[in-house]
Amino acid sequence: MSVRITPKTPEVRVPRLVGLMAVDARETAEARGVMLAAPDRPDFHLTVVDYVVRQYPPPGVEVPRGAVVTVWFDLGDSEGGGAGVREPRLPRPPSGGMRRELDEPGDPFEVLR
Repeated sequence: MSVRITPKTPEVRVPRLVGLMAVDARETAEARGVMLAAPDRPDFHLTVVDYVVRQYPPPGVEVPRGAVVTVWFDLGDSEGGGAGVREPRLPRPPSGGMRRELDEPGDPFEVLR
């Protein structure tokens, strides 16, 4: 059995990290020869189950071996992050128990009552 050793090329492709948990993102980055930085997580080295929601540079870009890929775990305010405003929607649903389903007008199989 032979073991194939890949050469230490000066350029590597950035892996897709979005959707991975922090621990998996670190392992994937290390295996591909890039380093990770997370500006929104000062304790990134301890982060385990948070999911990567954004990365730069994007996947597939060639970078020098050892280059830093920045990952984020929270969406920014302009990207739909945060809880947002939760106002009641109008009109409100009818109160009380379940409503009986009404027949569609012109239904050829109209129920006779």
